[in-house]
Amino acid sequence: MSSPSSVSVGIDFGTSNTVVAVAGREGPPRVVRFAHKGEELTTFMSALCWWHERVDGVNTKRHDGGPWAVDAFLTAITNLRFIQSFKTFAASASFRDTIVFGERMTYEALMATFLATVRRHAGLDLGAGRVVMGRPVRFAGGNPDEALAMTRYRDAAARLGVAEPGFVYEPVGAAFYYARALTADATVLVADFGGGTTDFSVLRFEKQGNRRLARPLGHAGIGIAGDTFDYRFIDRIVSPRLGKGTDYLSFGKSLTIPGHFYANFARWNQLSMMKANGDLKELRSLARSAVAREALERFIEIVEYDLGFALYRAVSTAKRDLSTHEATDFVFADGGVDIRAHITRADFESWIADDVARIRETLDAALARAAVSAGRIDKVFLTGGTSLIPAIRRLFADRFGEDRLVSGDQFESIAAGLALIGREEDFADWTVQ
Repeated sequence: MSSPSSVSVGIDFGTSNTVVAVAGREGPPRVVRFAHKGEELTTFMSALCWWHERVDGVNTKRHDGGPWAVDAFLTAITNLRFIQSFKTFAASASFRDTIVFGERMTYEALMATFLATVRRHAGLDLGAGRVVMGRPVRFAGGNPDEALAMTRYRDAAARLGVAEPGFVYEPVGAAFYYARALTADATVLVADFGGGTTDFSVLRFEKQGNRRLARPLGHAGIGIAGDTFDYRFIDRIVSPRLGKGTDYLSFGKSLTIPGHFYANFARWNQLSMMKANGDLKELRSLARSAVAREALERFIEIVEYDLGFALYRAVSTAKRDLSTHEATDFVFADGGVDIRAHITRADFESWIADDVARIRETLDAALARAAVSAGRIDKVFLTGGTSLIPAIRRLFADRFGEDRLVSGDQFESIAAGLALIGREEDFADWTVQ
């Protein structure tokens, strides 16, 4: 694995989205674009959908990934199975497999199936060169099993015909991409905000002759990121308008609507599963004796008519508006559901304050492991959409100073950096197990 490859493919397999970049022996990397409905997308949603359709008179099981999976989910007239954000379970020993139309699929099979759809839509031959995949510093979950996650990653790669993939910390990929712009030796902190995890890496870049060498100094990560902030938004604005915290009557007693129904809002695709696991049936039963019956009926309509995706798009729009404005109007109107609220940036920051505090603690851990004080950090490279949230940027500006903060492409830098690492002679020095 020491000789440089003629072509290198970097895969940033993310909780919410996946990005792929290709680098030749020389020149800048190229981020793969996916043609979908007249658009050229650089991100491929990390989702899979299975459904049945008649082909030559035969009921055939089909599947697709990314935006095509969402298309199938939103337009299907038959039963389907939609899975999103499954990277969250990579390090979970309790997640062994799932059943898809009678077929038992392990985590490795899910990941390989998804990456195969990425490969097909990208038109890539993964056997033609070196493949470098990103991995988080800390996998998501309360007690992540890192060794299990990496075994699953390797197995999924092998199923795609990639015998010797390289695995590199995601923030290290972003750092390598950024380091091309350095004109002097520097100690760099990279903060990578994904959908499921936030990762930090501290690296020392030094130039020796025509080569730029990098020495990793310390890493830290936490399972809090963009998806967590979305859920905080929904929990404060949407769920109370769908009956959360209200009561229903049972044998003359007033009881609170069970909170586990609202936990399904942690990911929009979980809402559709309520139709199959009995939750929707139970919710309908509770609505008949609910004090806030109309609110429960709005919840039922969101589940019954698969409005979760549209709801999350409305949340994302409001969250994005709050990154550039002091206030915004949240609007979700679809079918018989109409939820509106005026939200200030201060409101949102109060909802995520505890999460930001834990991210700050993880940053402190990264600096401590690197044995580097904040004053010795020359540049801070922020990547990922969550880094645009003012409360997050302020965390770094207060610690390091605004003049040391640098932002690259929020979604493409990791994949591009991974592809560049793959063509290096000292490629093995960058990889982790």
